[in-house]
Amino acid sequence: MRNAPQYQPRITRPRRGRTELARLEKERDAWLAALHPDSLFHRLFDEIPGVTYFVKDRNGRFMFAGRDILRRYKIKDSRQMLGLTDHDITPHAIAEGYVKDDRLVLTGKAARIERLELGFDSQGVLDWFVVTKLPMRDRRGHITGLMGVQRRAEEHEMRLPVMQAVSKAATILRRDYAQSVSMLALATECGQSLRNLQRRFLAAFGISPQEFLIKTRVLAAMRLLDETSLTGAEIASKCGFVDASSLAELFKKRTGLTPSAYRLRNQL
Repeated sequence: MRNAPQYQPRITRPRRGRTELARLEKERDAWLAALHPDSLFHRLFDEIPGVTYFVKDRNGRFMFAGRDILRRYKIKDSRQMLGLTDHDITPHAIAEGYVKDDRLVLTGKAARIERLELGFDSQGVLDWFVVTKLPMRDRRGHITGLMGVQRRAEEHEMRLPVMQAVSKAATILRRDYAQSVSMLALATECGQSLRNLQRRFLAAFGISPQEFLIKTRVLAAMRLLDETSLTGAEIASKCGFVDASSLAELFKKRTGLTPSAYRLRNQL
């Protein structure tokens, strides 16, 4: 393409002064204010394969959500998503991670959040997603919500040097959560020092590998509470907890409910 003719863009209009630009800004603002919410820019993301979006207010309530998110949670009408929070649609152990990152953006402690995180696909299976969140401000500069885009992590991204150790560690923890897991042995298997693995894990997921393991076990316990009639002791044994007491303590700390209360609520 080196021999192809090159087009040099040229602005034919004369330079506008401040007064004219201020007038045009007002016209633009009035034009935006008159648009129907369904005609705003966020809908473009529904046309980009593999990318979806979400918008939340200061209280963490969904104001907009992309088609892929609606499909993931079996919601047919976008209005049914309006006002829901992450805790309304996602297990507590997963939702808390989302809310923690949201809080950093909404309080102004982070100008943006870029994170590799666990989420559910349309089949209800945990998968890796790359998420970016930015604050939304009113005309006075106050943060009134946040907007974000999400896409499934590509295989080549998971193989990048910065992600290899973390991805391998997370895969091992998800596979071996029912067994006794030594964090030192895990770090060694991933070719990292324990301190380095913990630092990289925190940067990628916002939690330590120890907390990731506990949350993985809690999610597995949730599934068994939903799908089986196993006792607390049996579930504890299958999910890697020391005993039923340990299951109850860690489960309640991360879900707000005891295992029995969680099972009863879901049976109603």
